[in-house]
Amino acid sequence: MADKQQASTDDQTAAKAATTKPDSKTESAEKAAPKKPKLFKKVATAAEVDELKRKASDFEDKYLRAEAEVQNMQARFQKEQATLIKYDGQQLAKDVLPVIDNLERALAVEAADEAGQQLKKGVQMTYDHLEDALKRNHVTEIEAIGKTFDPTLHQAVQSVPAEDGQAAETIVKVLQKGYQLKDRVLRPAMVVVAQ
Repeated sequence: MADKQQASTDDQTAAKAATTKPDSKTESAEKAAPKKPKLFKKVATAAEVDELKRKASDFEDKYLRAEAEVQNMQARFQKEQATLIKYDGQQLAKDVLPVIDNLERALAVEAADEAGQQLKKGVQMTYDHLEDALKRNHVTEIEAIGKTFDPTLHQAVQSVPAEDGQAAETIVKVLQKGYQLKDRVLRPAMVVVAQ
């Protein structure tokens, strides 16, 4: 009897399987079936084509302008960097100029005894080394005596009447030396000018 129940259960399972298989096949066939392509595509009008061309032209123009701006910024940055490198040490040189002035004043004093002579010799050596260091770093004295007054290099503090054979606007005396770093004036020369 147990065998009969087993056989009837197997028959029922097979019947269910037979009835469900065709349904699953139809579902998978529906999934696998390709969708029908759209037969009609929207065709752009001439106005839309013109609008798209205009937008493309605008984008190209903006791109070219942005690229040019970036190139200009890079060139400006490189120029500023070159200027910084060229005039590196400018502030240090400006700060050293009063030291040079004081050493020159010390050298202008006459030494009366041997100790004074030795001291003056030491000051002269210090002055010479400092002057050489400045020259190696392109800090040079602005020439003034006998030169024509140039407001970019000289500062007129006083004017005197011109002597015979002396041209007007000629520098006759330097009150304080001027210095420049390469082609940039650190301090203009304070001068007396013949008028």
